[in-house]
Amino acid sequence: MACVLVWPVVAPAQDRLPPIPADKMTAEQKKAVADFKAARGADAAVGGPFVPLLRSPEVMTRARAMGDYLRYASALPPRLSEFVILLTASHWAQQYEWAAHHDIALKAGVSPDTATAIAEGRRPARMTDDEATLYDLCLELQRNHVVSDATYAKALARFGERGVVDTVGIVGYYTFLAMTLNTFRTPAPPDAIPAPFGK
Repeated sequence: MACVLVWPVVAPAQDRLPPIPADKMTAEQKKAVADFKAARGADAAVGGPFVPLLRSPEVMTRARAMGDYLRYASALPPRLSEFVILLTASHWAQQYEWAAHHDIALKAGVSPDTATAIAEGRRPARMTDDEATLYDLCLELQRNHVVSDATYAKALARFGERGVVDTVGIVGYYTFLAMTLNTFRTPAPPDAIPAPFGK
């Protein structure tokens, strides 16, 4: 039986928490920006979800630190971590998150057909075994809010305890960012090609 995906109705674009001018930042916000650049590079822009998160500098700093590990140093190789990020962005119909990671995912080895299927809410026809295992784990977690014994056992055998924990961490972290972006209507970059969510 086919599963029908339902995406939320997206409100008209309106950036609820736009960027804060540097001269309007508090001392705590300036420190959070400095810490961000120290961790990610002097040229790193504080953009996307970190723009609204800057209203709570401590949350922003702790979120950035968690993201530094989950995106750049988790137990999953980049192809698989980016695969999981695309699954999460699609689940939340999050255009900024998709735009930020689509090309990175393709360069890391996710096939264009797989990415398109994920965006459209379809099970990709040709996944590698490790992608299929992660797809099932993430799908059950996001849709059912639990993971079956069979799916868990398969993921554990393939990725080990750390790999499964890191996978759940990636889903949780990018869900948090997607909820932030959706709540505050942070726009995708103007040159981003909209993902065909739910087609």
